[in-house]
Amino acid sequence: MQRSQSEDVESRIDWGIVFCVLLLALIGLASIYVAGTHDTQQVSVVRQVVTQLAWYVIGTILVIVIMQFDSEQLWKIAPIIYWIGIFLMYAILIFYSRSYYASTGAKSWFAIGPFTFQPSEIMKPAYILMMGRVITTHNSEYSVHSVRNDWNLIGTMILWLLPILVSLKFQNDFGTSLVFVAIFAGMLLVSGVTWRILAPVAIGGAVVGGGALAMVTSTVGRHILEQIGFQAYQFERVDTWLNPSKDTTNQGYQLWQSIKAVGSGGITGTGFNNSHVYVPVRESDMIFSVIGENFGFLGSILLILIYLLLIYLMIRVTFDTKNEFYAYVSTGVIMMILFHVFENIGMNIGLLPLTGIPLPFISSGGSSLIGNLIGIGMIMSMRYHHHSYMFSSNQEFH
Repeated sequence: MQRSQSEDVESRIDWGIVFCVLLLALIGLASIYVAGTHDTQQVSVVRQVVTQLAWYVIGTILVIVIMQFDSEQLWKIAPIIYWIGIFLMYAILIFYSRSYYASTGAKSWFAIGPFTFQPSEIMKPAYILMMGRVITTHNSEYSVHSVRNDWNLIGTMILWLLPILVSLKFQNDFGTSLVFVAIFAGMLLVSGVTWRILAPVAIGGAVVGGGALAMVTSTVGRHILEQIGFQAYQFERVDTWLNPSKDTTNQGYQLWQSIKAVGSGGITGTGFNNSHVYVPVRESDMIFSVIGENFGFLGSILLILIYLLLIYLMIRVTFDTKNEFYAYVSTGVIMMILFHVFENIGMNIGLLPLTGIPLPFISSGGSSLIGNLIGIGMIMSMRYHHHSYMFSSNQEFH
């Protein structure tokens, strides 16, 4: 019995992933509405929600377009979009928005009229594609893993990462640098590199991180860190993280208010649009405080479960397709989303320092949303073309 074309297309779409993203979109729009309603800046709530909805429509179109690309086509365009991304990452250092720089201290946004664009968010999926190609190429050339071959792979991956980190350094965007490092670490972990390398590197990273944290808490250590480029605001964020109640009216105000908002939600929350605690910039980086206050512990746990389900479904697609290049790409996308969720929720409740990282599919902002949806599009492409190939083969067999 032959299947209709529409039935075939429907079977090639992972509706579980679509459902999860749709739920997150609805939660995001509702949270942005609440944040805007209680914002003291008297912003247009309707405009905020409609703008975010428009970005969702644009992102959905991009997902549909990207789904049409199979692994061979994604492989071919990976270097092209990587270098386009690098060009934009360095062009922003000249053509950055002066008004955003004055308010945030970061040279990370282009501004065209009322619209802003952050090239680093689009660079993330481009970097993931390029790293998927680099790792796959290396493993096809060196079928046997050895310490020497694995160090060559690590060196190659670092060379592709360095131009991005250098640009982000000049943009004063440390938070986004951490995202790229997380993507790098996740893809390296599944690349097949021997544990004889990974274990010492992981231990060394932990020692360096712990040492840097210890240096921040001492005067001499801070002076050394200042000499290598650390900024005053970065020290202030660490101070606020270590002791959020020390300065609740100045540098620690935003974090302290977020902790109060989440805490006031209790088990079941205060109810939709029933917010009592003001949190600055709540519609973007601090959006989790809206969910924690309005829907409480139970609502927060439900949100985390939706993210876990989304990640599980993406992992399942990877195992179903059994494509090495796709496996590395999906790992990068999963690490990108997972790190955003972990860092954003962690900083909203005081477990991690403030880094300005948005909550995927929920925080207000078009660039971040588009970048995440491009990642979803690449995952959806796996299922879409895997089923297409299976159906074609069955037709030929009969």
